[in-house]
Amino acid sequence: MILISLQSGSNGNCLYVETKSAGVLIDAGISARQAAARLATTGRDIKTVDALFISHDHSDHTRAMGTYHRKFDVPVYVTEKTLAAIHRRSRQGTLRNVHTFVSGTTFQLGELKIEPIPTPHDGVDGVAFVLDDGVSRLGIFTDLGHVFPGLTEVLATLDAVVIESNYDPQMLEEGPYPAELKKRILGPGGHLSNKEAAEVLARLDLQHLQWICLAHLSEKNNHPEIALRTHRELLGEQITLYVANRHRESACMEILPPTG
Repeated sequence: MILISLQSGSNGNCLYVETKSAGVLIDAGISARQAAARLATTGRDIKTVDALFISHDHSDHTRAMGTYHRKFDVPVYVTEKTLAAIHRRSRQGTLRNVHTFVSGTTFQLGELKIEPIPTPHDGVDGVAFVLDDGVSRLGIFTDLGHVFPGLTEVLATLDAVVIESNYDPQMLEEGPYPAELKKRILGPGGHLSNKEAAEVLARLDLQHLQWICLAHLSEKNNHPEIALRTHRELLGEQITLYVANRHRESACMEILPPTG
């Protein structure tokens, strides 16, 4: 299984996951042109993508959903409540190939099993995703709200994970955001800090994880070096850490099948 982050942050989110039998996008927060061009740099054609999974209704995850759907003929997978909220927030145009799933209920795309995990983030019916191709399990855990019951147990089943590491508490406190926005970020429907994400990961058997990708870093309240340093302080040097970029695609992050 391969992951490529096409962009990650409040300015737009889009991930690509590839297995032997499928290629899928998770979220559509960057333009169709950007998504196609960034996939093309890796030798992939967005028109061959099998599905677009939507995690929640916020615009940095959905703003180009309708365009992906029509321009690239990509089927959309979304919960009914999230779809209704997206239509209330924005004009997505006609959607002809939409599949709804239920938060907390596993569904299939060919041989790929998708487990949507309910989150307390302040979107409508938001989910994180676990993708299981029968060999490896990849988790996409951004926009979590807070460390909710069961999170650690799900993370312990994964071979690799994308997890939000949104802010450094001191930078947020001293930064330019208005008090109400700071309160939202810190609240139960907001985001995980570097330390909160690292503390959750530190509870795991890191020998089982091949790598961790830190995602959804704030532009004003975080920095990749600060996020990495915080995680290294708690996790040590034995685990591979990546940081998803706010403005461009990542390298291919591969989950290797077990040997022996």
